[in-house]
Amino acid sequence: MSADPRPTVVSTDDADDHALARRLAERAGTLLLGLRASGRPDLGAAGDRVAHEWLMQELQRCRPADRVLSEESAGHQPGRGHGRVWIVDPLDGTREYAESDRPDWAVHVALVVDGRPAAGAVALPAQGRVLATSDAWPVPARPDRPVRLLVSRTRPAPHAQALAAALGAELVPMGSAGAKAMAVVLGDADVYAHAGGQYEWDSAAPVAVALAAGFHASRLDGTSLRYDRPEPWLPDLLVCRPDLADRVLAATRDTAP
Repeated sequence: MSADPRPTVVSTDDADDHALARRLAERAGTLLLGLRASGRPDLGAAGDRVAHEWLMQELQRCRPADRVLSEESAGHQPGRGHGRVWIVDPLDGTREYAESDRPDWAVHVALVVDGRPAAGAVALPAQGRVLATSDAWPVPARPDRPVRLLVSRTRPAPHAQALAAALGAELVPMGSAGAKAMAVVLGDADVYAHAGGQYEWDSAAPVAVALAAGFHASRLDGTSLRYDRPEPWLPDLLVCRPDLADRVLAATRDTAP
């Protein structure tokens, strides 16, 4: 992923939603890398704005009939879990993005159809990676080590500490939600459990990618995640290795706040 600051348009002829999600996430990430190299003092706010405006422009060109829900939108059309809606987080991990040496920030682009993730991509621009539902790779073998449980690097929740104790896990601080979920998919960690609530744009794309890659993704009680709801707030989230799902779900029931 190069640091070319010029946004590149996406072909409107591309009928593949998976490929479109990947291209949008990757090219928004390239745009953010170029902006980050400028060293401007308002980097976080500028990154949020520039990536949002570019993604809105491209989705309007490429999928004019679809609705869009973005973290940076002034408002949105509440959904009822019917039809097609793109759910995007133009810059997940604004704090980390504004710190020039941190790689744990992301761009999320997801398509939700009838309330369920249908396509998506998570770009990790500072790591030179894009993970998408168009990819196919096996769940990596888990190393012979304690379970690695991801937590917020600035606000580790008491629930995470209780869950770590129940699992005999080590806590791994990390920035954005997308970076955490993709660390599980890449095999760098094993569990991402979040009990503090998030918005739909925080998890739609990471969940789409994790499910497509064969990982477990659900609410902390094991129920399915639904998107495009009237209120875009999800109380909790679990992304983990499939071989740990039963064990983690049992532990979350015992440690529920």
